Amino acid sequence: MTPEFLITSLIVAASPGTGVVYTLAAGLSQGARASVVAALGCTLGIVPHLLAGITGLAAILHTSALAFSVVKYLGVAYLLYMAWNTLREDGALKIDETRQSQKAARIIGEAILINLLNPKLSIFFFAFLPQFIAPDEALPTRRMIDLGLIFMAMTFLVFALYGCFAASVRRQVVSRPAVLAWLRRSFAAAFVALGAKLALTER
Repeated sequence: MTPEFLITSLIVAASPGTGVVYTLAAGLSQGARASVVAALGCTLGIVPHLLAGITGLAAILHTSALAFSVVKYLGVAYLLYMAWNTLREDGALKIDETRQSQKAARIIGEAILINLLNPKLSIFFFAFLPQFIAPDEALPTRRMIDLGLIFMAMTFLVFALYGCFAASVRRQVVSRPAVLAWLRRSFAAAFVALGAKLALTER
């Protein structure tokens, strides 16, 4: 395990993106438990992309404009839906001490979709993992799986820390409606911005 791989993986995992935004929103609206569940869901959403990168299926997304565009625009549509749902007063960012938390399955499902519908992740693994495989590696596929699992573990830990931090300031947000309104607009804008960024992404 090279320091370069660990540092690069940490930077990628910690960079603000759709998973980070969703985990923060879960922590603010429903607390630490929901944020950890969201972090788990976002991490599980990496699995199909990791497998695609390892098996070479990412090459299809890289070479097929149609396949790439279909997945990309499904992702854009879902991010816009998340923006709309966040803006609603009774939507994803409704913060209420008496509110019953969403079921873990729903949180995980939403989190998986957020990462699943981003075709750039498959291409990222397709290009990223081989850089850390030695030319004389006896079991390159096994090595890539090991690296991918380490990347997923780092992603989960970083996202969970983000979410738990958000959960720690939840009470202050609940007591300040103006702050909540600002956060709702900010998260919605973040989802729209990420959707626009994905829409403009080229293969």
